[in-house]
Amino acid sequence: MAYTVTPMSVGPVGSQYCICKVELSVCGQNLLDRDVTSKSDPFCVLFMEVNGKWVELDRTETAVNNLNPAFSKKFIIDYHFEEVQKLKFALFDQDKSSMQLYEHDFLGEFSCTLGMIVSSKKITRTLLLGNGKPAGKGMITIAAQELSDNRVITLSMAGRKLDKKDLFGKSDPFLEFYKPSDDGKWMLVHRTEVIKYTLDPVWKPFTVPLVSLCDGDVEKLIKVMCYDYDSDGGHDFIGEFQTSVARMCEAQDAFPLELECINPKKQKKKKNYKNSGIIIVKSCKITRDFSFLDYILGGCQLMFTVGIDFTASNGNPRDPSSLHYINPMGTNEYLSAIWAVGQIIQDYDSDKMFPALGFGAQLPPDWKVSHEFAINFNPTNPFCSGVEGIVQAYSACLPHIRFYGPTNFSPIINHVARFAAQATQQEAASQYFILLIITDGVISDMDETRHAVVQASKLPMSIIIVGVGNADFAAMEFLDGDSRVLRSYTGEEAVRDIVQFVPFRDFRNAPKETLAKAVLAELPQQVVQYFKHQNLPPINSEPA
Repeated sequence: MAYTVTPMSVGPVGSQYCICKVELSVCGQNLLDRDVTSKSDPFCVLFMEVNGKWVELDRTETAVNNLNPAFSKKFIIDYHFEEVQKLKFALFDQDKSSMQLYEHDFLGEFSCTLGMIVSSKKITRTLLLGNGKPAGKGMITIAAQELSDNRVITLSMAGRKLDKKDLFGKSDPFLEFYKPSDDGKWMLVHRTEVIKYTLDPVWKPFTVPLVSLCDGDVEKLIKVMCYDYDSDGGHDFIGEFQTSVARMCEAQDAFPLELECINPKKQKKKKNYKNSGIIIVKSCKITRDFSFLDYILGGCQLMFTVGIDFTASNGNPRDPSSLHYINPMGTNEYLSAIWAVGQIIQDYDSDKMFPALGFGAQLPPDWKVSHEFAINFNPTNPFCSGVEGIVQAYSACLPHIRFYGPTNFSPIINHVARFAAQATQQEAASQYFILLIITDGVISDMDETRHAVVQASKLPMSIIIVGVGNADFAAMEFLDGDSRVLRSYTGEEAVRDIVQFVPFRDFRNAPKETLAKAVLAELPQQVVQYFKHQNLPPINSEPA
């Protein structure tokens, strides 16, 4: 294939959903030896697929005379969960100083998605030649790491015997925290609330990212200034001190740290000046504020289930007007929704075996209506192999069932919730369940469905509903609690919003990636919200 060098740096599309940056480290093993008198001098080039073309993002240094290189140059990429980010790692033996890749000998390549790498944290794969055959015994190892300091600091502060600044009353003290900036000036990081009429204030505990407070360096000096609040904005300076996070972390609940608050002007003027009061660090704790990628890199699996609406309102699948009619291109809106969501999620499930369930149809041989059946007709093993397996099972089952009704969602929601409930026994964040329901219309069991969603909101589970066709989807919007909290018929409120509804018709003429972005945009924060609420760390998390 032809490789092109593009001078511009191409960032992935849809950066409004960018979660973070990922650093990729690359090593090669047993590379082909292309040099006659010595060993190959390999370098690695990273390409990303943009609009169907491979575009070069970056390349490593050259490892001289080395068939087992560990490249020190890292690749840094914006990570977007809701996109398929296709990458290609190509290795070359440097022969000349040319930037043109065709001037160098090709040593093999490997293609995958960024999702595949982060879900495994580290992968080792065979390098392939242009004809798809192995490049000798050549292998490539790629390891992923999130590029962010996720530590946060929680401080609990108080004051004692601060200087009195108001003529007719006591002071109204507040604190300001500063860190040194690159230009040598102090930069404001945090301001506490004002405590009125006291010389012995106790401020509310507050939490800030460690990067914000001290650039992640616990030894770095920070400055704390204490003021008396004035409504005209001319706050009176009480005093200041310098310290570090490491020093403040010496404070324990039973042993607070006391720091003198000094007013330098007063200190110069008065011989017997001691201080302008004491600032007390009651407690100082550093913890990790885990991100979605922390959980994925820690080994959390996303368990994907599909629920498909086979009610009569869809129309006879043999009729071109039916929503289940598979057109000459081999697709329909149901299949488009399965592909859009499934191709992203499947990277995050190691065995790629997905249960696919149907509802609202009469099944052979007795033609009883079922609201929870395996579309492969194997109730003890409803799993399909990959998204392709779901598509095959769906196409195969259409001629063998009778579309019927009503449109009941609660059985399938409860089905997945039973498995999610078992996962609540986990001591770390190992599994999170995602149910994709594709439907053409109005829910018949709204009360039961609302109740099922409210109960599921307590579990490691999210529900994505894609509405196909042109029906009125007002009830679906109601389940998607973006605008108000969903309540069960008992009055119980959902603990969190776990439903994301998207009408397919809004995306009919848009690129297929757009549907996946809309449908999956909220999922990372739902995953993080659940595990944080349960106080569950990633499986392999390091202490802060």
